[in-house]
Amino acid sequence: MSSLNKQRVQAEARPGESWDEATARVLGTSINKAVPEEGELADFFVSADGISTKDSRHFMDVALFRMSKQQSRAGEVIRYDLADGYVEVKGGPDGMASIWDYDIVLMLISYLTESMNLYKKGRGVKPSRFFTPHVSDILKFCQSGDGGNQSKRIESVLDRLKGTTIKSVLHRPSRSSKGVTREVKSESLISGYRVLSETIRGRIDRVEIEVPSWIYRQVIDSHGAAVLTVNQDYFLIDSAIARFIYRLARRAAGNSSAKWGFKTIYGRSGLASFKGFCSILRRLIRSDDLPEYHLYEEAGLSGPQLIMARRSAEPACG
Repeated sequence: MSSLNKQRVQAEARPGESWDEATARVLGTSINKAVPEEGELADFFVSADGISTKDSRHFMDVALFRMSKQQSRAGEVIRYDLADGYVEVKGGPDGMASIWDYDIVLMLISYLTESMNLYKKGRGVKPSRFFTPHVSDILKFCQSGDGGNQSKRIESVLDRLKGTTIKSVLHRPSRSSKGVTREVKSESLISGYRVLSETIRGRIDRVEIEVPSWIYRQVIDSHGAAVLTVNQDYFLIDSAIARFIYRLARRAAGNSSAKWGFKTIYGRSGLASFKGFCSILRRLIRSDDLPEYHLYEEAGLSGPQLIMARRSAEPACG
């Protein structure tokens, strides 16, 4: 296949299509090829307009990343104690992934969900764990612009995502006895990546990212229950805490409202200073410009409470 035809197939392929299916539709050639050509992928994702942003419901109330742009937190561990166990986030040698780096994980979840939906409708093959976007697709999805510096930093972002591991330890009642079983899982935010092509100027053009099995299993096996749609304006939120509060509100409040204590939220944020956290949170409450949700403060027996209410819903009663 000529280079021009390959570029055309890549540009016009749809989410969830295999290389053969995209080639047959775009070029009108046979799809009965037993083995794909070298460099071609049997299953891949491509740029497409209109894909809604999705996030993993399971971890939307815990920060799986650092909240600071300045501190790399390389080799550091953040631990969150939960009712049935705990979660540890550990930064690799390149630094812990930030909440802004996590935008690429949102993209993986979003495209994987879209591809799975198309597969269920009979409009594509079952998606694999390999995601092959152009860097321009990543920057467009994350609303990061398309400047040279933005393109160069993608490799560093992928290094941090690969090096950041999530360890969850859960204690569950044993089915065979009256005791408790200890379930331990540890995976990275992405399982790996490789650069597939570069531009003439040496900038990364296209990458292949391997989706971690914990994300893949959630999307493939959950029938849609494990993901939630995220407002597109999320990417325009500059404050890390504001992003974290939006994700919490999206999961906890949904289409209604929810109430969480300041101390509980702080304990899930990975931040060092409770006083600083409260100061920033109260500024967010005063500005009241979070996408989709109003924020209110209310006094409680255990300390200040944050009420997160969908803008079409009334705040929770005290």
